[in-house]
Amino acid sequence: MLDRVGGKWSVGILLAACQGPVRFTELERRVAGISRRMLTLTLRNLERDGLLHRRVHPTVPPRVEYTATPIALELHESLVALTDWAERHRSAIADSRAAYDRGTARPTGRSRTSRRGKPRPRVGNATPSI
Repeated sequence: MLDRVGGKWSVGILLAACQGPVRFTELERRVAGISRRMLTLTLRNLERDGLLHRRVHPTVPPRVEYTATPIALELHESLVALTDWAERHRSAIADSRAAYDRGTARPTGRSRTSRRGKPRPRVGNATPSI
């Protein structure tokens, strides 16, 4: 569930839907960089998880609106705090990532070498995106 709520696209979609009913094309404009396919998949998953309600109006062409459910509205304040935190610390995080990638930063309390002086291997992607 945290993967879904904290996903790259989910946060922007939920923030928009918490402000009131929002249409697909409006979401497409408001969530910068999202493709139509990814928007469709993310909307379906958020609806499946009970965070969005999809309403189809019987018009030609059909008009579809998405609204935040009560559990998504409960989550809204936390999402706003998370995005505010990310914005405040964006440059510090970018600087830390750059220093780490240059090899000048070391993890706190541990060196990159073992007790025998051999380099420790890096495991996975050590720099999650924000």
